[in-house]
Amino acid sequence: MIRVDDYDPAWPGRFEVLRKEYAAALEAAGVPAVSIEHVGSTSVPGLAAKPVIDCDIVVAERDVEAAADVLIGLGFSPLGELGIPQRWAFKEPARLAGTNTYVIVDGSLSLRNHLAVRDILRTDSELREQYAAVKKRIGAMAANIDDYGRGKNAMVQAILAAAGLSEAERASIDGNQVPSHDEVPR
Repeated sequence: MIRVDDYDPAWPGRFEVLRKEYAAALEAAGVPAVSIEHVGSTSVPGLAAKPVIDCDIVVAERDVEAAADVLIGLGFSPLGELGIPQRWAFKEPARLAGTNTYVIVDGSLSLRNHLAVRDILRTDSELREQYAAVKKRIGAMAANIDDYGRGKNAMVQAILAAAGLSEAERASIDGNQVPSHDEVPR
């Protein structure tokens, strides 16, 4: 079973604490960030979600390594792209449990994916309600996070289509070879 909670109005505040910490650390290191985005289901008011705050630190491609070094300095462990091009994942330190943080290239399909899902779900209440129902149903039945992801994939593809991503872009996203939870420490 995967825990999926009703929307918690405290989630944006949790993100803001992370955003401020990341922004200060990047600035202190002289690493320019294009933006720091709250993505994932907790970024959508009214949407049920796993209670995990997802953050995208958006940088120019030339600044990926420097941004990664900043996160390592904050206690994160690098996990690599994990099958998603131009998006690098990090294992959070214990003090930031319940968060997922990524360094992601500005303009990349991976970033456009995150923003498209967030933005369409913020504006389309019917789609948001459908997605919440799928998440709750799949979460209650899923044996692990891999089953959960597979179970909601068709709905995610519908969301991406509604958000205007092309068939080729959706196929590319669908074809990402993400390692199973057994292969990566999360």
